[in-house]
Amino acid sequence: MKKLKFFIIFIAISLINCERDDICAETTSTTPRLLIEFYDALSTDNLKNVPRLSVYGEDLVTDPTVDSDATIIYNVNANAVELPLLIGNENTETTTRFVLEKDSNLRIDDNGDSNIDIIEITYTSEFLYVSRACGYKSIFNELSVFPESDGDNWISSITIDQTTIENENTVHVRIFH
Repeated sequence: MKKLKFFIIFIAISLINCERDDICAETTSTTPRLLIEFYDALSTDNLKNVPRLSVYGEDLVTDPTVDSDATIIYNVNANAVELPLLIGNENTETTTRFVLEKDSNLRIDDNGDSNIDIIEITYTSEFLYVSRACGYKSIFNELSVFPESDGDNWISSITIDQTTIENENTVHVRIFH
C-alpha cells in the first residue's frame, strides 16, 4: 500500500511540474518549405498540372525510376510542390538544387520521353528562437531561383513572389510551363 501511495504522489508531482512549453504544439510554426506552384505559360493566371512529375534533390537519387526516401514527389500530376531547403550557416549564402522531371514514368520503359529540368535555389538562412520545447526554426532570405538551361527546358520562366520564406502557407515561386 505504501508503494501505491508513493506512486500516486510521484505521478501527481510530475503532472504539476510539467509546464505548457515542455511540448511543442503541432500548430507551432517551424522551418518552412519552399512552396512552388506551376502555371500555364500561355494563360499565366491559371494553374496547370505537370504530368507525371517527379522531384528529387540533385545527387540524392541514384535511380530516378524508383521511388526513394530522397524523392519529394514521384510520378504524380501536380500543380504545386513544397521543397525542403538545406539549412546553411546563418547569413551565409546556401545553394540547393532540385531535379524536376516531367513525364517521369516514361523512363521506366526507357524510351527517353521524359524531360528533366534542374532548378538552382540560393538563399541565406536566419535562425529564430521559437520556444524551449520547439527550439529554433530557420527562415530563408534573399531567395533566388534559376533554371539550368539544357536546350530542352519544359520550364519556360520562373517568377519569385516572395524573397523571404517565413511560412509555407503562401506561394513563394511560380513556374510557368
